Amino acid sequence: MIATPDRTPLPRDFFDRPVLEVAPDLLGRVLVRDTPDGPIELRLTEVEAYAGEVDPGSHAYRGRTARNGVMFGPPGHAYVYFTYGMWHCLNLVCGPEGMASGVLLRAGEITEGAELARVRRLSARNDKELAKGPARLATALDVDRRLDGTDVCAGPGAPLSVLAGTPIDADQVRNGPRTGVGGEGSVHPWRFWTANDPTVSPYRPHTPRRPRT
Repeated sequence: MIATPDRTPLPRDFFDRPVLEVAPDLLGRVLVRDTPDGPIELRLTEVEAYAGEVDPGSHAYRGRTARNGVMFGPPGHAYVYFTYGMWHCLNLVCGPEGMASGVLLRAGEITEGAELARVRRLSARNDKELAKGPARLATALDVDRRLDGTDVCAGPGAPLSVLAGTPIDADQVRNGPRTGVGGEGSVHPWRFWTANDPTVSPYRPHTPRRPRT
């Protein structure tokens, strides 16, 4: 018998923990995006942890900037960044204020509002691909820089929130290197995903950019 997902919003103290505790614990939780057209809900299946100023793979490694300022704020807020001049990605800030750690939401299964997500993800071949990858997830949920700094613990009516859902069993959690992270940050096995879930994105190692000639 499949348990009914818990609709209780996650409290701030869930996020006010070390990022390597929060990241795998987000698997199976439900992200809710409240849009003007209706809600979209997503069961998280893949995430990556970034440990701030001690992590060479993190945007906060070299300190605070206008772009990453939200990461240095209180836990339980959304950090949204724009990458490659095309895509947005959604992170959840974790740990005590000032530590700048966060979890990148890499993939999930749309469990409600798939008809809204399909409009934004016309290239998806099926519903399993709607949020299969961090840029696809943000696109499917209509997430962009306007949501940077959103308090996901604000309660009903917030544009983003996270429900308790159904956490997966520990023996179903897998981990490995983070996708596309190079240099010293490539050694950390801080990508976490649900075993054998078809919505998890494929792993791709870092590919150095070729210098312009």
